[in-house]
Amino acid sequence: MGLGSNYADLPELKARVNINDTNDDAPLQDALYAASRFVERYTRRQFNDADTASARVYDPESAGLVMPDDFSTTVGLVIKTDDDDDGTFETTWSATDYELRPLNGCRDGVPGWPYWQILAVDSREFPNVRRAGVQITARWGWAAVPQPVKEATLILAEEIWKMKDAPFGVAGFGEFGSIRVRENPKVAALLMAYKRKAVLVR
Repeated sequence: MGLGSNYADLPELKARVNINDTNDDAPLQDALYAASRFVERYTRRQFNDADTASARVYDPESAGLVMPDDFSTTVGLVIKTDDDDDGTFETTWSATDYELRPLNGCRDGVPGWPYWQILAVDSREFPNVRRAGVQITARWGWAAVPQPVKEATLILAEEIWKMKDAPFGVAGFGEFGSIRVRENPKVAALLMAYKRKAVLVR
């Protein structure tokens, strides 16, 4: 699934809400879309796979650290810096200039995590410039949607779907209104490990 795709599919949601016909396919898809986008906003992550590499620019956290969006593979990875603040990323870093975290794609002993931290090593430093100083070309996203993320999406989508029968209840996005993860402790627990800290914009 490409970036922006839902984290669960229509047959899974239909089985969950015991619907066997196609009459409600459109609003059910809307519920899946709303739930998937909410998961992204809550975790500040995109869990699908972009399929191909593309370039994005970042401000370093410090001279030794940049925290890009998630990427699951080093295939196609290119890191460049704008060392003289002219808007051109003229310096290409070699693989020996940096180290990717989490190490071995593992977090708390669980494999399958993408990389989201790049450490400068030895004498290399990320530039402190006014413009975005780092350009990273990578295949963004996760290799596979984590099962807890899929389950959280299905729970939220089911709740959004059922809210059509509760006009005074809390709803989701668009025609569904606004949903809040804190009102569902199970969803919060499923997504807790995947939340990224907010990035300060200078």
